[in-house]
Amino acid sequence: MRHSALRYALLAAVVMALLPLAVEAAAKHMLTTIHVQNMHCATCASKISRKLYAVQGVVKVTTNVQADTAVVTPQPAKLLSPRALWEAVEKAGFKPLKIEGPSGKFTAKPKA
Repeated sequence: MRHSALRYALLAAVVMALLPLAVEAAAKHMLTTIHVQNMHCATCASKISRKLYAVQGVVKVTTNVQADTAVVTPQPAKLLSPRALWEAVEKAGFKPLKIEGPSGKFTAKPKA
């Protein structure tokens, strides 16, 4: 009986250690990368981020000025509208060049 309890405790410890890695891996598949034309500085990145955070379901935006990209993280199990993301970048005064994410790859404004 004692060995069974030890096995269960060990199994629980392994699951608890690996669970955050599994959640992080699953979340990476939900990320959307937006390539933006002429994101020159931190102020540009901030304008874009503010508009992207206003899109329903967005919980995190990470911008990279050198790469001219914004990476958007949705709420868990939430699929973001590529069109809404595209339009958010436009509302910030910038031109999206490409969106890549779980909904596909777009080089023109998506229909949905």
